[in-house]
Amino acid sequence: MNRHWSKFNIVSVVLGFAFLYIPILLLIIYSFNASKLVTVWAGFSTKWYTAAFANQGLVDAAWVTFRVAIISATIATVLGTLAAMALARNTRFRGRFLFSGMIYAPLVMPEVITGLSLLLLFVAVGMDRGITTVTLAHITFSMCFVAVVVQSRLASFDRSLEEAALDLGATPARAFFSVTLPIIMPAIVAGWMLAFTLSLDDLVIAQFNSGPGATTLPMKIFSQVRLGVTPEINAVCTILVGVVTTGVIIASLSIKRQEVRAARAERLATQT
Repeated sequence: MNRHWSKFNIVSVVLGFAFLYIPILLLIIYSFNASKLVTVWAGFSTKWYTAAFANQGLVDAAWVTFRVAIISATIATVLGTLAAMALARNTRFRGRFLFSGMIYAPLVMPEVITGLSLLLLFVAVGMDRGITTVTLAHITFSMCFVAVVVQSRLASFDRSLEEAALDLGATPARAFFSVTLPIIMPAIVAGWMLAFTLSLDDLVIAQFNSGPGATTLPMKIFSQVRLGVTPEINAVCTILVGVVTTGVIIASLSIKRQEVRAARAERLATQT
């Protein structure tokens, strides 16, 4: 297998990464700009970070965003894992095609349609829009992403490991928590991180389903950007980039550790 990279491949990769990351790098650099003008460098300063933390509106929006993201990602991970188990373990049951279609529909559904349909649902049932409706909306569209990630891991799962645990006297629940769950945990963690990031980033669906006291950080940033980009917004976005990057690194290390433990448990089960 020839692993030598041609000049065309190298140039393509460099241009691709430059297109993706140079705007983010410029945003981070200008968040330390002392000038109020975004594109005019006037020296290094961290005053905009102080201004961002002193802005009570941004702080409240950030608190709402992280609270909604954590709750929705956790519930979506549980529901998505259960849906993936049902699709992977039961290949033939009545209504499977309809069930899988309903699970995967939000993947291809435009966010405007998803947000509007959920808004009409909440209005029809008489539910006041707020943090609860935003959380439910985020669970609805992020659950399918978790189901896809976990189902892909279950597709390569060796069922003989569960059967061995059952033969040794374990109950189905004990076999799941002792054998299946540790092996698929990296996929579950990856699904949670994906759902958390999608909720953290969402703007369109949150705008449709938010209400008083439920303004998320993307909504707050979008409303301020319409009046012009300020270094304070750059500082907030830089903090978000740092949070997401830290989360990805922690999740990657956790997934790698879980994979090592799963491989070790799989070897022990095979030897037994």
